Amino acid sequence: MPFILLLLFVGVPLFELYILIQVGQSLGALPTILLCVLTAVLGAGLIRLQGLGTLMRARRNMEQGMAPALEMLEGVALALAGLLLLTPGFATDLFGFLLLLPPLRRTLIRRSLARMNVTVGPAWQQHRGQSGDKGRRTLEGDYERRD
Repeated sequence: MPFILLLLFVGVPLFELYILIQVGQSLGALPTILLCVLTAVLGAGLIRLQGLGTLMRARRNMEQGMAPALEMLEGVALALAGLLLLTPGFATDLFGFLLLLPPLRRTLIRRSLARMNVTVGPAWQQHRGQSGDKGRRTLEGDYERRD
């Protein structure tokens, strides 16, 4: 695990710096900077569109009584894509744009879920019997209906 963190926090920025220097030597400094800004702006717009679509699908699922589990994980993947696209550099932009492709994103989510032990069910079923009535609150009062 420490090696992976070292690779993420030291290796990726060094690799990005190398690519930026190579592109800067080919295109020049100003076009390279403008290209970085363009990818960030374009990525932010695409994430906004896809995020709204994901939110609408989640809302539709909840209205039909289904859990929006896949949509929630897609939201996490879109947030990661946003983080990658806003990070200066072309390699992180590439991975960010790849996460914006819905079929690839869903495939990655399903493969990740296949590796995990996921239990699905209402929270009260998982904790019932363990804590009894602890944590529950009873509200008492009078009720009057006024039309």
